[in-house]
Amino acid sequence: MSSIKEFNVKLNRLKNTRKMTQTMKLVSMSKLVKAQEAQRRSKLYADRLTDLISRLAATSDVEHHPLLNSHNNKNQALILLVTSDRGLCGGFNNALIRSVNHWLSENGSNYQQVDFSFCGRRGQMHFKSKYSQKAFYVNVTAKPNFLEARQIGVELSNSFLNGEYRDIFIAYNKFISPLSQKPTLEKVLPIEAKPLISQKTPLPTNYLFEPDIDQLISFLIPKYLYFVVYYALLENGAGEHAARMTAMESATKNTDDLISSLTMIRNRARQADITAELNEIITGAESLNQ
Repeated sequence: MSSIKEFNVKLNRLKNTRKMTQTMKLVSMSKLVKAQEAQRRSKLYADRLTDLISRLAATSDVEHHPLLNSHNNKNQALILLVTSDRGLCGGFNNALIRSVNHWLSENGSNYQQVDFSFCGRRGQMHFKSKYSQKAFYVNVTAKPNFLEARQIGVELSNSFLNGEYRDIFIAYNKFISPLSQKPTLEKVLPIEAKPLISQKTPLPTNYLFEPDIDQLISFLIPKYLYFVVYYALLENGAGEHAARMTAMESATKNTDDLISSLTMIRNRARQADITAELNEIITGAESLNQ
């Protein structure tokens, strides 16, 4: 059995570990609150943007926009995989990777070639040796911002318009609640026209546009793509913070259980040492009286 000193060393290490996991939980909780607020603002922007495009589409033929039609006959696909850069967030990344692998096993044969672009090191580390890497975007998942999402969207749209890929997908974890994140893989290019034109609202005839409606739509539809990428980064970021908060809360609880259990074992060992010393004293005293 370990000595009392060894038990104390183990307990000190567990207490230090508990301080770290508790701190990481509180940090992730704070980041999650900020991420949810960014989501709320972004959702409002998305609704306004989609509504504006829908209203403009009432007087223009949106379906012929280049980003809504494929330009590739080679039957190739690109997946933009969004994961975290860091670990310690439970099965957050592994669940998404399993979902992508399942999609590839069912749909990969529909394409002559499937390439990957990566946001986040965890996904890149898993797939880089198995599939061709188109691009790797560094440090864009922890604190998503629209400028980086726009850059990613521009590169995706250029690859699509140049005919490199027939379909482009984005895979990420959708934030459901602090305890639940849903692996999601959806097509981003060509853009699905239905959400943009399903609820057309006719514009009053007395509006004058400068520039004209077609130019406005050509400007707004790429913005829609950039926002889809940005919102995926936000969803994944919120899910990462939630998963890490939950994982650190579980780790803190497990550490508390270990501390309690080890403290009990140490106390028993200390009691056993005291009992042994008392027995030695009693035995020695009895031997002197004989």
